[in-house]
Amino acid sequence: MSRQQLADFLRRRREDLRPEDAPAEAIFPPSQRARRTPGLRREEVAALAQVSVSYYERLERARAPRPSPQVLSALATALQLTEAERDHLARLAGQVLPTVSDGAPEHVPEDARQLLGRLDGIPAYIVNDRQGVVAWNAAAASLITDFSRLTPDQRNVTRISMRLRETLCTGAPGSESDFSQQAAAQLRAASVRYPTDKVLAELINEFATHDPDFASSWRNHAVRPLPSVRKNLLHPALGELEIDRHTLSLPGSRFSLVMYTAEAGSPSAAALKSL
Repeated sequence: MSRQQLADFLRRRREDLRPEDAPAEAIFPPSQRARRTPGLRREEVAALAQVSVSYYERLERARAPRPSPQVLSALATALQLTEAERDHLARLAGQVLPTVSDGAPEHVPEDARQLLGRLDGIPAYIVNDRQGVVAWNAAAASLITDFSRLTPDQRNVTRISMRLRETLCTGAPGSESDFSQQAAAQLRAASVRYPTDKVLAELINEFATHDPDFASSWRNHAVRPLPSVRKNLLHPALGELEIDRHTLSLPGSRFSLVMYTAEAGSPSAAALKSL
């Protein structure tokens, strides 16, 4: 159980809620204090979760014992957490056993490799929990970079995004915030599953140091997935592109499929077909 991270996560999700977000039937304890911040008070969350105020306060101060699954479920409902956030909360509280990454070579499912080859004209690649690219198709290499010329350490989409010289495309100013948020959410979830993974920890430190958007999302415990992110790119041969980056989890594995598409009939869609 990570008491400090659990406390920080609870506090930040509490601060995200407003009194008007609470259920209409919610009854909050009276308070003589003026509301200094827009978020819910600790006693209000305690009331919604039906736990004592002192216990919840100790949770947010990282001084409480491990909460039971029942208490976690009540807190998740009170804080209106998404499924991804509920899973993250449970892991922080030690209710899900961490997975150990032993550094063994990763086996990409064969059906996933076959799917890459069938995505004709759709740039796509497969990433692991660390956002390392482990497989790709020809269209992805033509749009982004020749992954085969990169070392395994360099073949990380977050690292590549921060070092645009390694790519064929450059991002339009202000277009990378959502991507950084997505990367932070994925790596935050991975860090809870693999708390002893030193390589993952080093990657997170590197990204947080060089990308303010990533650092902000990391501090805010962003774990809500963004299945689609709009990106504006400038390709040396194809020109300006407005494309959507889709991320699909591959069930039963540590991998995700990433695809780049454009609106049907648009100039960007026609450009992608020429890859």
